Amino acid sequence: MHNSATSRATIRSFALSLPGAVEEFPWGDSAVVKVNKKIFVFLGTEGDEETPGMTVKLTDDEIHGHALAVPGAEPTGYGLGPHGWVSVPLHGEGAPVELLCDWVEESYRTVAPKRLVAELDARPSNTVT
Repeated sequence: MHNSATSRATIRSFALSLPGAVEEFPWGDSAVVKVNKKIFVFLGTEGDEETPGMTVKLTDDEIHGHALAVPGAEPTGYGLGPHGWVSVPLHGEGAPVELLCDWVEESYRTVAPKRLVAELDARPSNTVT
């Protein structure tokens, strides 16, 4: 089991490896990763041990339900939950980091332009290291 800081670093690195992905800090220390000016993952604040987690947009019902089944996961607040956004904790008995990265990729595919998704699909493989 990864600790939340290791999981966050792995997820951040994976998210930034996706075509056209950029990291921004729209709320001070709180990080997001965007593609084409659209957020696909909220990473929160590095070192936030109180509420370490990530938020992703999962519009596929089966994947969305799977994410919500993770202990501590919940629909995202601020009116984002009804649009498929899920907040998933990175501590405790949560999902393995590989699965979290799969969800980051799913969120990316939801918001990224088709040409960047095609670029991602053309890559040899998307494995988490």
